Amino acid sequence: MTDASNEGVAATRVPADIARPDRVLGPLTARQTGIVAVCGLVLYGGYWMVRPVMAPLAYVVMVVPVAGVVTAIALGSREGIGLDRFLLAALAHLRRPKRRVLAPEGVPALPNVVNQRLVKVAGPMPAAMRMPYRGVSPQGVLGLRGCGTAALATCSTVNFDLRSGAEQQGLVAAFARWLNSLTGPTQVLVRCHRTDLTPLAEQLHHHAPVLPHPALERAARAHADFLAELAAGGDLLTRQVVLVAREEATRRHQPQSGGGSGRAVQRIQEAARALAPAEISVTPLDGEQTTALVHAACNPDSPATPAAGQVEGDDA
Repeated sequence: MTDASNEGVAATRVPADIARPDRVLGPLTARQTGIVAVCGLVLYGGYWMVRPVMAPLAYVVMVVPVAGVVTAIALGSREGIGLDRFLLAALAHLRRPKRRVLAPEGVPALPNVVNQRLVKVAGPMPAAMRMPYRGVSPQGVLGLRGCGTAALATCSTVNFDLRSGAEQQGLVAAFARWLNSLTGPTQVLVRCHRTDLTPLAEQLHHHAPVLPHPALERAARAHADFLAELAAGGDLLTRQVVLVAREEATRRHQPQSGGGSGRAVQRIQEAARALAPAEISVTPLDGEQTTALVHAACNPDSPATPAAGQVEGDDA
């Protein structure tokens, strides 16, 4: 007999653009309306300046391409980001130095004994690298300079395929309720990194003699040898799901104040309560754990050591 709970699984609607800006003039947002209005005023002002020496039809033919380009920039978008923002980012990228080094004290100038021809061949001097964060608080809140603050947490995974239809529907509905309750920028980051099982194998060998039965000791030593063989066989990769809740900087909550950081921590706690019905465990990261995570992201070649007693969740 087939399980009735597997039949008739209903779909849960989740909004695709939960952060879409409001429309203020027809299909135009406030930003698009401002760009189009400024372009129209500039072109109209140019017409009044050149109308004594140019026919209206000739002026229209001349400004149509300009108006078309500005309209495309104002109305066009890519991955939810307007083309005007892409152009501003491209201009900022062109103005920034392309070579950067980690030098908080600044990059010293070359000594005068260096041949000037070699200096010209080498190109411009590298600039000091400025990381996009300014520190981590003891509560684990990451300061993002002028972009606000962010709080991080690790999430467990759920094996979705082995659940019945009713259970899958419940998990999706719980996850959809959390998405609909979001009040700020949130990112779900799935990172793959190397892991080192040697410390875990050594820990098993160390604690094996204190087990209450010789069979358990033999099993622990055999498992430790298996982990050591896996560690010696090649690079082991593991996945980590990180939840990032970001609070943008406002005049009310400056980056130096604790308003934004407290709200970011509160949103992580709200996510832990909202995702519990979806059987997802959300573990907030403190200051040391957040620092270690940022350090591992900046140095991806360094293997991560699994924590004692850490249990990996089922793959989603």
